[in-house]
Amino acid sequence: MAERGLIRVDAAARAGLLETLVAIPSVNPTLVSGGAGEVEVARCLARECARLGMAVATEDVAPGRPNVVAVLPGVDPTRGRSLMLNGHTDTVGAAGMAAPFTPVRRGERLHGRGASDMKAGLAAMVGAVAAVLAAGIRPRGDVLLTFAVDEEDASIGTARIARTRRADAAIVTEPTGLRICVAHKGFVWAAIRTQGRAAHGSDHAAGIDAILRMGRVLQAVERLDRDVLPRRSHPLLGRPSVHASVITGGEGPSTYPPSCTLVLERRTLPDETADKVREELEALLRGLREEDPRFRATLDVTLARPGLEVDRDAAVVRSLHDAVTRRVGTPPEYVGLSAWFDAALLVEAGIPAVIFGPSGGGWHAEEEYVELPSVASCAGILAQTIVDFCGAPAV
Repeated sequence: MAERGLIRVDAAARAGLLETLVAIPSVNPTLVSGGAGEVEVARCLARECARLGMAVATEDVAPGRPNVVAVLPGVDPTRGRSLMLNGHTDTVGAAGMAAPFTPVRRGERLHGRGASDMKAGLAAMVGAVAAVLAAGIRPRGDVLLTFAVDEEDASIGTARIARTRRADAAIVTEPTGLRICVAHKGFVWAAIRTQGRAAHGSDHAAGIDAILRMGRVLQAVERLDRDVLPRRSHPLLGRPSVHASVITGGEGPSTYPPSCTLVLERRTLPDETADKVREELEALLRGLREEDPRFRATLDVTLARPGLEVDRDAAVVRSLHDAVTRRVGTPPEYVGLSAWFDAALLVEAGIPAVIFGPSGGGWHAEEEYVELPSVASCAGILAQTIVDFCGAPAV
């Protein structure tokens, strides 16, 4: 039973839907060759939303990669605000897991691939709308449930949603332990290619070793991470960082390598743009050219995602804060997270977004789990937030 004055959540139904979702493989096929993709889990969520009377649209972002957008139309949109709840339907691979798609309960935890990241959040999204409707409430503003593909790779799902859907605010239901995430880091992926000259290993005069040249780049990157980046800091996120992710080069023991490629990941603070990072890396290479005019290297930024920072006074944050306080009995904790989330794409598109979801652990690991009571709590908090933010009779 819910506490007096709170919207009641059917905890058993939330757990049941979560078990169903975990049992449906939805491994991102870009990350893992032969991965099941999101089709079946999208169909399941579309059916659940249709049963609630929501207007449901399934939209292919790429062949076999469907987003689902379900809308509960507001009864008086001119007097209410619209709220989007967003989550991703794909998971990472399941290598090393004995039975990743067989949900197993151990006490109050549910184990399985995607249990926490982030099918629990999807179940809570559906549960929030179900709870609002079961309480006899119809929000004044629209409620949108957006289920996106591909967050674990390039986020083409939420990128499409950000371009084609509008809302006054959004909540992304990634696992935060029922804490409100108001900031997270961004990232820039960059490829540096050093140029040498191929020659037989015995021809020292003709050969130029691109791998040795990359050694200078690695030393410069280490200095950047050790000496420069620690001078920058964010109160919730700490310092930015850079690391060498992948290095390739060389053709054989007796050949001077003509090229060497290094892939870097630069984790950024919210005020660090991709252009700033590009300039930083170009300056690094320029310094190496000044030391040795024969040094040759190129830089290519392959993917960049912005960080996120949302004002705690934003209306959606205030509504969520009040809902947590009312349901849990204590004010929520505000956090920043080092990982990147789709919320940044929504903010970039002009939709204020915050991250809030259930409790769990083992994301991307061999033992992933979610705390089942937190799924029901999350659904209830989201339901209260819908009522407050979108406008509806008091409960």
